[in-house]
Amino acid sequence: MRTLSTEDRSAPDACGCQRGEARVIALDAADHILRPAEWVLPGHPDRLADAVAERLVRAAAERDPMALCAVEVAVHRDRVYLTGRLACAGSHALDLSALAREAYAAAGYGERWRPAPADLRVEGNLCLDALADGEAEVRQQSDDQCIHTGYAIDLPGMDWLPPEQWLARELGSELNALVHGPLQLCPDGKLLVVLEEGPASASPSKRRWRWRTLSASLLAPDEVDGVTLHRVVRACAQTVLQRARAALPGLEDAEPEILVNPGGGFHVGGPEGDNGLSGKKLLLDFYGPRVPIGGGALTGKDHHKPDRRGARIAREVALAVVRTGVADEATVTAITLPGDEAPRVLRIATPKGDLAGPGRWVEALGGVGEAWRLRPIAEMDRRSVAP
Repeated sequence: MRTLSTEDRSAPDACGCQRGEARVIALDAADHILRPAEWVLPGHPDRLADAVAERLVRAAAERDPMALCAVEVAVHRDRVYLTGRLACAGSHALDLSALAREAYAAAGYGERWRPAPADLRVEGNLCLDALADGEAEVRQQSDDQCIHTGYAIDLPGMDWLPPEQWLARELGSELNALVHGPLQLCPDGKLLVVLEEGPASASPSKRRWRWRTLSASLLAPDEVDGVTLHRVVRACAQTVLQRARAALPGLEDAEPEILVNPGGGFHVGGPEGDNGLSGKKLLLDFYGPRVPIGGGALTGKDHHKPDRRGARIAREVALAVVRTGVADEATVTAITLPGDEAPRVLRIATPKGDLAGPGRWVEALGGVGEAWRLRPIAEMDRRSVAP
């Protein structure tokens, strides 16, 4: 137990403390932390909007690696609304409706779950043009400002991510398989996990961990009863728990408390029941709630945009710190200012204190020359930045 001491220089209070008298408040010192994380299935309206935006970015980059993309997408019912700019050679030839329909079909919308891709109406005010003269030559220079956060923890079996975020991602993948399998789950769904973490004074591989809670909000066909749905969710949880125990030393065998639709069943899902916007699921794109985010959205941006490029480089710096054994956990804070060719690393925080000379780590990684700018887009996927 520890205490918090304060001094009250006002008049006596309800506790009887006189002016200038120190008050001591007892605080219980917890030996564990509860870490929450959440995930949504690809058919969630916000994720659908992200998927459409990403298909536009990929289509433009395939035409021109220097393509400029700053796209935002809104979805509701059978409407898909596009805004922003997409600049590359042949941009007017891109079949925007087909790209949107591909995203909906990949998520699992069709005959059973609406809207069907063929019924979509794609509209908006998207600026389609080519890069201006000389614009490609200055793409390595930032056209905006941004704050970046990069993070890594010494848990390679969990992709160097916070365990609770890895757990939510893996479980989301298992549940998403039910969308395309015999159960034909609705593509729209949410889950939330709570992981108990032992004292942070120990290294990550030596801490105690316990999966405490799993809540899943899912929509199943009418012929799938609640008992069956609970059983398949539990089976998915058991699969992920087994995988997690192999990747996370110190994780207990105990199954979590499993809640399926604790607030009642759902009858309408996806864009039929809610609207969606791209760039809203930032915690899912990054590292979950334990790590602060810089603020820039990743989806709908090409890989030269400072939001996305800086986030990727900050992550690479954090990974380098952990992989080289300098620290078992690292949080990188960086900024990009208009005109910068590389992020400015301001701070690298570790459990033992900040590292000196943080900016030198970008140089140690080879800077941000052609290898960064021309890296194939498949290798620069959003999941490489974080989940």
